[in-house]
Amino acid sequence: MTPRVGCGAFIQDGQGRLLLVKRRRNPEADHWGLPGGKVDFLEKVADTVVREIAEELGVQIALTGLLCVVDQIDREAPSHWINPVHRARIVAGEPRVMEPDALADWGWFALDALPSPLTVSTRAALAAAA
Repeated sequence: MTPRVGCGAFIQDGQGRLLLVKRRRNPEADHWGLPGGKVDFLEKVADTVVREIAEELGVQIALTGLLCVVDQIDREAPSHWINPVHRARIVAGEPRVMEPDALADWGWFALDALPSPLTVSTRAALAAAA
C-alpha cells in the first residue's frame, strides 16, 4: 500500500466564515470538511484544488497560499492520505452542491460555531490558521 494524495481549500468569506461541505463518502462520511479531492496522476496539487472546487461547488477560486500539509494516517483502516491545504478565495460563482453523490450539504460557518464532526484535515487546517 502507498499513501494517497488529496487536497483541500480553506475558503473564507468577507465575514471570516469558513466554507465547509458535508461528505457522503468515506473516508470520514457524514463529517464536515474542507472542499477538495484526490490529486490525479501528473496533475499539480494547485490545479487539483481549483478543479475540485469547481466540480464540487460550481465556483472558481484563486489560491492565496499553502496553509498546511496534513498526514492523515489511520493504521486500523489502514489508510494514509497526504493532504495539502491551500488558502483560497472565490472569484466567480455562488457555491452549490454539484456532486450530490459525494456531498450532502455545504455552508458558511463562523469559526466559533463550526458544525461537527469535523474531518481530520479540517481540524489540522483550523489549528494552522489560528
